[in-house]
Amino acid sequence: MPSADTAVCHCVVCQDVGDPDARTRLSVATIGEHGWQVIMIPADDQGPGWAYTVGLWHSHRIPELAMFGLDIDLMHTLLNDLVRQAVAGPGLEAGQELHDVASVPLVLEAVDYRWYRAFFGTAIGYYRRPPFPFLQVLWPNQEGAFPWQPGGEGLLASQPRLSLHPVDHPVGVWTQDL
Repeated sequence: MPSADTAVCHCVVCQDVGDPDARTRLSVATIGEHGWQVIMIPADDQGPGWAYTVGLWHSHRIPELAMFGLDIDLMHTLLNDLVRQAVAGPGLEAGQELHDVASVPLVLEAVDYRWYRAFFGTAIGYYRRPPFPFLQVLWPNQEGAFPWQPGGEGLLASQPRLSLHPVDHPVGVWTQDL
């Protein structure tokens, strides 16, 4: 598979895919107007909510972003703030720690593509097929620990570690339907 940096965009705007469904047409219109769209999935009795972008790769060659476990309106705001900074500045990459977006540091991790179908349906409908890169925006607990650090393991109930292969992810709410 070619790298995402050099790949041709296979989205519904760049490739003739016929008549897309209504949700994809809405994404095309929103992305055409704003350059990206934030999809928000509210929390329910199955688990925490999440939010993710669609259109960044098409419009700016910036990886799509995903965030889990906070209030969806807060995640919507944080993702939009991150995108605006990335569009205006040096971009975003895996391993980056950000200190100027939220009241806590945020860390970006590359998402393993095997999670895409479980969480990013609108992005799949828009891009049709990989490669389109995703970065997960992770946040720490009140003590400042991230999910992979000692003391941060409890965060896995709120935010998955999508950088891990699904079979390597600790069993929990994020893996029950895999």
